[in-house]
Amino acid sequence: MIHIVGAGSGAADLITLRGARLLRAADVVVWAGSLVNPELLAECKESCVVYDSAHMTLEEVLDVMCAADARGEEVVRLHTGDPCLYGAIQEQMDALDARGVDYEVVPGVSSFCGAAAALRQEYTLPGISQSVVITRLSGRTPMPAGEGMRTMAESGSTMVIFLSSGMLAELSAELLAAGRSSDEPAALVYKATWPEERVVRCTVGTLADAGAREGIDRTALVVVGRVLGARGGLAHDGAQAEPYERSKLYDPSFATGYRKASS
Repeated sequence: MIHIVGAGSGAADLITLRGARLLRAADVVVWAGSLVNPELLAECKESCVVYDSAHMTLEEVLDVMCAADARGEEVVRLHTGDPCLYGAIQEQMDALDARGVDYEVVPGVSSFCGAAAALRQEYTLPGISQSVVITRLSGRTPMPAGEGMRTMAESGSTMVIFLSSGMLAELSAELLAAGRSSDEPAALVYKATWPEERVVRCTVGTLADAGAREGIDRTALVVVGRVLGARGGLAHDGAQAEPYERSKLYDPSFATGYRKASS
C-alpha cells in the first residue's frame, strides 16, 4: 500500500495521528524535502529508506514507490500541508491507477489553516465575508482562463493567496485593478506554524513595501480581506474595527434543532 500523507503546515506535531502512525510503520518514505519539516523524519524507524523528492522527477518518484510496493513494503509519500492543494498528487494517483497500484490519501492541516491560527483570525465572519478564495498569481504555472487574480478578487471575499509572495507588487496592482481598496487589510504569514513563523500586517496598497521591509519573498501566504480589520472592539493597530454580526448559532434569540430561543 502507498500512503499519500499530508504532513501538516509546518510544526512537526501538526501531522495527524494517522499520518504519524503510518510514518512510523513505513519501510520507504518519499518526502518533499524542500517544504516538509525534517523533524518528522525522526518518526521513521531506523531501517526506513528515505528519498527526497526535491531532487526527483515524477517518473523517479513513481519508480521508487512502485518498486517498494511490489516488494510488499509500506510506502509513505509525504507531502506538505494537505496534499489536495497545490500538491501535484493527481498525476501521481492517475499513474498509480494506470499501474494497478493501491493507495490511500491521508489529509493534513493546510498552511491556510495554519495562517488563520497565526493571525488569530476567522476567515468567515457574518456580515463581512462568508466565502474564502484560495488562489495564486500566474507564474511558471499559468492560471486557466477565467481564474486570473482580478477575476478572483472581484467578489470581495476573503482571499488566501499561495505561491505569490515573490510577486507582491504585481499582486497588489491586480487586487487594486479588481476594485479592492488600497486600505483593505492584508497580511503576510511567513512559514505558518514553523518555529520561525512571522506575521506582518499591512494593507493591499502596502503589500510590496511590507514584503521588502521584512525580507519576505517566499514561503509565505498572503491573506487579504475585510475580516482582518473586523473585531468586536479595536483592530490590531488600535484603530476602530469594522463590526461584524454575531453568529446566529449561539444567539439566544435564534432557535435551533437543539435549543429553543430564550429571548
